[in-house]
Amino acid sequence: MLGIVFFILQPDVFLSVANIANLLVQAGSICVLGMALVPVLLLGDIDLSAGVAGGAAAGVMAILVNKGLAWPIGILGAVGTGVLIGLCIGLLVARLGIPSFVVTLAFFIGLQGVTLRLIGEGGTVPVRNETLVGIANSALPVTAGWIVAIVVALLFAGLTFNRYRQQVAKNLQHPPLALVIMRIVGVAIILLGIAAILNSNRSRVPNFFVGGIPYTVPIVGLLLVVWTFVFSRTRYGRHVYAVGGNREAARRAGIRITGIRISVFVIASSMAAIAGILDASRLNSVTPDAGGGNTLLYAVGAAVIGGTSLFGGRGKMRDAIIGGLVIAVINNGLSLMNLSSYINFWVTGLVLLLAAAVDAISRRRRNASGI
Repeated sequence: MLGIVFFILQPDVFLSVANIANLLVQAGSICVLGMALVPVLLLGDIDLSAGVAGGAAAGVMAILVNKGLAWPIGILGAVGTGVLIGLCIGLLVARLGIPSFVVTLAFFIGLQGVTLRLIGEGGTVPVRNETLVGIANSALPVTAGWIVAIVVALLFAGLTFNRYRQQVAKNLQHPPLALVIMRIVGVAIILLGIAAILNSNRSRVPNFFVGGIPYTVPIVGLLLVVWTFVFSRTRYGRHVYAVGGNREAARRAGIRITGIRISVFVIASSMAAIAGILDASRLNSVTPDAGGGNTLLYAVGAAVIGGTSLFGGRGKMRDAIIGGLVIAVINNGLSLMNLSSYINFWVTGLVLLLAAAVDAISRRRRNASGI
């Protein structure tokens, strides 16, 4: 709906190939940070430190690479930093019983001091490594982009048909075959359509070709597939939903509540580190305020706008993708219209408030009906 509005207001710019590619790259880090928060929100907890954890991790990566270490070492250092931060938060929350709001607020403040200590006041750490810069600023070759889109479409079709076949064989509730086929065709059209758009020339110079799917897109897509599988197809994922739905019932069922709570914070901070890497790649630098400001608010907004409940027990990784794209569309569309920044905050806040209101109303109705 928002895309249609901005297309009507800015028909020559909003749906241009260059703007769509730019929008997807801008949305990348928000979507990843939103996915980072989904597991925490599923338990009814909150992580206010995710944004600055990503900034601190990106700072570690930039410093390691600038000291001459290989870029994979820098990325491992960043993700390792995220894991360590998440482990500390999880232990304080799950072992000591300190509310997650208080712990992560303390880390939100403290980690900004860590990043400031690493980088220095008023300074920045440049990111000049070609591979790291290319994550957000380069694209797959056109042929490779088509291959990726086709392979992903075929994999989705195969997995969807296999799940349908298993449901039928076990006499479980299943959607009609026609609906399954429509779903597969719809996903294939979207994937191939995006590939066609991004693989076309988006250069302003006719004789100079600039095209291809930005590396950020398949990275976000891979993370979405991996975590969707983890939380929908594994015992661990079922345990997370069980703890988020009813903690006492999960405990009586033998689920290790403490371990689950620690693990979601580790996942959140490590995913936040990846979001920080994407931002550092896009901006070619890391600043002392990396991950601060409205970064976390946008990430929480992405998860909630997409459909993840703030009360725990309900949400999927794809919610963060949907919400992240909504926020990116708002930022992108209002920027193209040259409107004042305060309008951007108003619109984003209104959309978040509406999403939270829908969540609260639906939860009240489920409680009233005893579901």
